[in-house]
Amino acid sequence: MRKRNWPLWSGLLLVLLSFVSYLFLFSRWPVTRDVPWVNYLLFAVAAALIVGGVRRAQRKVVPAIVAVFGFGLIAFFLFVVLVASKNVPASADAPKVGQKAPQFTLLDTNRKPVALSQLVVAAPKGVLLIFYRGYW
Repeated sequence: MRKRNWPLWSGLLLVLLSFVSYLFLFSRWPVTRDVPWVNYLLFAVAAALIVGGVRRAQRKVVPAIVAVFGFGLIAFFLFVVLVASKNVPASADAPKVGQKAPQFTLLDTNRKPVALSQLVVAAPKGVLLIFYRGYW
């Protein structure tokens, strides 16, 4: 009677669930979208299960195919998250380095308007503007 290789198949299932869970669940929140640490943990457990399933198998052809597919899916996820999603196109309207910033007015913490021209007058050495694209 043949034994079922549960680590191999559960590892593959966990790889698929982790991949799909990022798309439909974890990409909703910045804490798991920007650095998908939950998916990294799930992929690590899945990789350990797949390796254990390959080592446990008596016949190695099907487990090797499953392992290549599972690790290929992990590699594809890592490529998309770490490399492909970071290529943000440059804005044509963005100020260049050294270019004078356009005039603007924003509210400070006391809800009083503060203009850039006020800051330039108050700080004769210059004003440092930091443009942060992210979530507060």
